[in-house]
Amino acid sequence: MSTKSALAQQLAIVAGFEDPTVSLEQYRTPPELAATLVHTADLHEDIADRTVLDLGCGTGMLALAAALRGPTRVVGLDIDPAPLATARENERKVASTTDVGWVRGDATRVPLAPDDPTTVVMNPPFGAQSDNEHADREFLGTAADIADVSYSIHNRGSVEFVEAFAADNGGEVTHAFEAAFDLPHQFEHHTEATRTVDAEVFRIAWR
Repeated sequence: MSTKSALAQQLAIVAGFEDPTVSLEQYRTPPELAATLVHTADLHEDIADRTVLDLGCGTGMLALAAALRGPTRVVGLDIDPAPLATARENERKVASTTDVGWVRGDATRVPLAPDDPTTVVMNPPFGAQSDNEHADREFLGTAADIADVSYSIHNRGSVEFVEAFAADNGGEVTHAFEAAFDLPHQFEHHTEATRTVDAEVFRIAWR
C-alpha cells in the first residue's frame, strides 16, 4: 500500500471543474484531503475487495483515490454530465489498475443497489447556498440505504447533526477528524484568491 503522501501526489494531476455551478457547490476536493480520507478508509479495511461508490463524484477525485487502493470496483455518480467527461480524462491520467464506471444520476435517488459489501465516499454540498440548505442530509440518506460504511466531508460544526442523523437511520459515527478545505476563487461572490475553510470527515457504520 502506498503512503498517504504518495497517494496525494498521484492525485495532484486530477483536474477540477471547467465551468462550476454555484447551486451544486462544485469544488475540487483537495488531493491531500482525498488521500487522507481514502487512506483512513483503507486502514479500516473499507476499500480493498469492496465496491466503492462516490456520490456526487464531480471530476472524480475521491473515486480515483479509491481506485488506486485495490477495490473490487468503483462507481462515480454525478448529476452533471460535464464533470463526468473530465472525470474520464482524469481516470486516463491517473491510470489505476481498477476501472471506474462513471454514471450520470441523482445522488439523492441512486439507481444503484450493490449486493456486495459497499463503501460510500463523498464530498456532498455543504448546503452553503440558500437554495441548497441541508443538501448533505439527502446524500447521507442515500448512504444509509445502500452502504455498509460511508466516509463523508461536511462543514465544520456538523458533529451533532451527523451523529443524530446516523442514529436515526440505523448508523453510528465511529470515527471523525477535522480537515482543511482549500477553496479557489471561482465564483463571482468570492472576494479572495483562495480561502481555506474548516471541514470535518465522518466514518459511519450503517446497520
